[in-house]
Amino acid sequence: MQVLESFLQGEWTAPKNPDRVADQVDATSGEVFATVSSDGHDFAAAHRYAREVGGPALRAMTFHDRATVLRNVGKLLLEEETKAALYAKSFRTGATSADSWIDIDGGAGVLLTYASKARKELPNAHVALDGPAEVLSRDGSFLGAHIFTPRKGVFVQINAFNFPVWGMLEKFAPAFLAGVPSIVKPATATAHLTEAAVRVMAESGLLPEGSLQLICGSTGDLLDHLDGQDAVGFTGSAATAHLLAAHPNVVSQAVRFTAEADSLNAAVLAPSATTDSAEFELFVAEVAREMTTKAGQKCTAIRRAFVPEGLLDDAAGAIAAKLSQISVGDPSSEGTAMGPLASLDQVDEVRSAVAALGTAAEIVVDSCEFVGVDPASGAFIGPHLLKATDRWAETLHETEAFGPVSTLIPY
Repeated sequence: MQVLESFLQGEWTAPKNPDRVADQVDATSGEVFATVSSDGHDFAAAHRYAREVGGPALRAMTFHDRATVLRNVGKLLLEEETKAALYAKSFRTGATSADSWIDIDGGAGVLLTYASKARKELPNAHVALDGPAEVLSRDGSFLGAHIFTPRKGVFVQINAFNFPVWGMLEKFAPAFLAGVPSIVKPATATAHLTEAAVRVMAESGLLPEGSLQLICGSTGDLLDHLDGQDAVGFTGSAATAHLLAAHPNVVSQAVRFTAEADSLNAAVLAPSATTDSAEFELFVAEVAREMTTKAGQKCTAIRRAFVPEGLLDDAAGAIAAKLSQISVGDPSSEGTAMGPLASLDQVDEVRSAVAALGTAAEIVVDSCEFVGVDPASGAFIGPHLLKATDRWAETLHETEAFGPVSTLIPY
């Protein structure tokens, strides 16, 4: 069985106490294939290492130097052999090939995009001017200029389970360009994929020493060591975001904190649409696609689908028909359009959210035929399409079922 290691102070380190670990479970089979823990790691030392080794190494580089590194790392992650290995690990998270393309290829693409923008929009220098000089005296003898220059801190990123590679790289790229080292803490449920990607990056020799560290497991007392030069970027639930933002040291030291949390995105079918219009067809296709891509485990998924009252039943029938064509099963099999959720815990959370939505909506679709798998063994749940019975109910506009769930709401 694999024991996930953390990459701290330039070395891969196993947890110190094998009895204090969390299991990592294959989302399809239910097999425990790895353990995760950060027990015994020295997070104060990791913070110092990032500041004293990673920071100076990055600040010695120009924006264009850093952009070149990002480009080369992005190209490395897109090499066929590397991608194949990452895809194989991604299947264990419940992601299909199409889902993995978004996460892995998309994450590498983020590095390439930031690299390109930096070379086009930033100078080949260590600082960047923020606009023209400001005249601060009547005769023009006193001028001032604002510049962008790296802070001497660390960027701690705490990520969600749904995009183990892209979620890391979308935060890493701007921090790296800004000359700030990163400490990455992936969600435990899918940490093995993040670990695999970091191994590729760290062992490439492309990254300056100390510019990237990885914690597999809990962050321990890491937040206790941060100060005003540091920043935390979080993706996950609003409840956890509130807890982290209220961390005593984060508050007292004015640590910069940003969060991407729960969302209830909507799609609106215009009142001019008819059942034979292109808009209606597109609406139906997009709702079904957003429900099933990544098994609906996306912050951008359509949770509320607003339709003109007279088209409610037509939309429900059309989306249900589209969902019936979706093959749900083993994510590694060709033809599978939707795999399982990332974990059994997520299944429980989605079912609880569906029950809450059900107090103001009726079920249109709540089952499917699973192909080539035993749904009881893995984290499987079929697409759930609901139709509002009380369009004004708060639960419809406050409850996020983070899975293959969408609610049709008439207006």
